[in-house]
Amino acid sequence: MSFQPTFPGLFSPAQGAQPVPTGAMLPATEKQIAYATMLAAKSGDPLPEGITADRAALSKWIDAHKAPAPQGRFSDYPSSKQVAFAERIARLKRNPVPPECFKDRTLMSRWIDSNKPR
Repeated sequence: MSFQPTFPGLFSPAQGAQPVPTGAMLPATEKQIAYATMLAAKSGDPLPEGITADRAALSKWIDAHKAPAPQGRFSDYPSSKQVAFAERIARLKRNPVPPECFKDRTLMSRWIDSNKPR
């Protein structure tokens, strides 16, 4: 005799439920469409026909048409939002942010990930 409860049909498909195909196209989000429209207006290139029906295709189009990240002396420094978030975490945890994190965005990101409150 077993004392473990049984739940018949727990792992069988529910009535009317259909599995989601892994290769299904998801429609683009409103934010993606707004950003792509803004980029298209700036560049003068129209959005390709029907691209808003595929999230991945629109994402590739955005990546190809957005401005490149600025390169320069301070391009590896963390953003002001990153620094502000890290300092807020440091106040909550009463643990200072290491000084080297203020000169490298990757280090700051890792420090934030390892210290953010859960």
